[in-house]
Amino acid sequence: MSEISVQQKRGFAESCRRLVEAPIFNQVIIGLIMVNAVAVGLETSTWVVERFNGMLQGVNQLILLSFMVEAAIKIAAEGRRPWRYFANGWNCFDFSIIVLSLIPAAGPMATLARLVRVLRVLRLVSAFPELRLLVDTLLRSLPSMFHISLLMGIIFYIYGVAGYFLFHEIDPTHWRTLPIALLSLFRIVTFEDWTDIMYTAMDAMPYAWIYFISFVVMGAFVMINLFIGVVLNNLEEAKLRRLDELSMPPSQTEILRELRATQESLARLQKRLGEAAQDKGTES
Repeated sequence: MSEISVQQKRGFAESCRRLVEAPIFNQVIIGLIMVNAVAVGLETSTWVVERFNGMLQGVNQLILLSFMVEAAIKIAAEGRRPWRYFANGWNCFDFSIIVLSLIPAAGPMATLARLVRVLRVLRLVSAFPELRLLVDTLLRSLPSMFHISLLMGIIFYIYGVAGYFLFHEIDPTHWRTLPIALLSLFRIVTFEDWTDIMYTAMDAMPYAWIYFISFVVMGAFVMINLFIGVVLNNLEEAKLRRLDELSMPPSQTEILRELRATQESLARLQKRLGEAAQDKGTES
């Protein structure tokens, strides 16, 4: 009896695994996420909420239940080692959104519950491999970006102090203190009407353009290109890693799993053949 029970559990886990790996499964989840996005957007309309609030709440509960069923199927697909579900960072992300979605949408937590519904749209990132690749690339780029940000902070500080000493009397609106000077430099590096600040300084100091042009070149062109270069480099490395993973030979666990599935299929086939032979003998 125990052996039959173990085989049933293995068969159930294998069925769940095949269901999770089926393309239609992921497509249904993507469709539910899109429906959730539309429902959340409709909740911003007072006219829609007044007339269809009950329907929207029903859709919300149905989608939450569907996500819970999805997580349960994925955990069951791991068989006797359900904790492997949490070894995948994207599964942890999806599971955390499901847990946060259980916050009651009433009382002081109502606003937080609505915000969590919006976060469900982020599940589109985990549903598309291409988006997961981009997010992984950004996360891997953070250490390099930190050093570039540190270099940019040094440049901002030097130009901020220099700008204060040069222009705080000429243009106190933009240079009266060091924090205001740094804020003005941020405005310059975003190209938001930065020429107005430069022309005001040039009215009293004709050669002030050297300060502004050099900062624009250093702060905008050079630094932004460094950020882009780091991201592109990590994106290329991520693509190469993904190709290596796809070209890797199957692991021992995968081979054993396929062998076990084959043995179970052969056992079921042998059982059916035996029953067919028995029925034929009875008829004769």
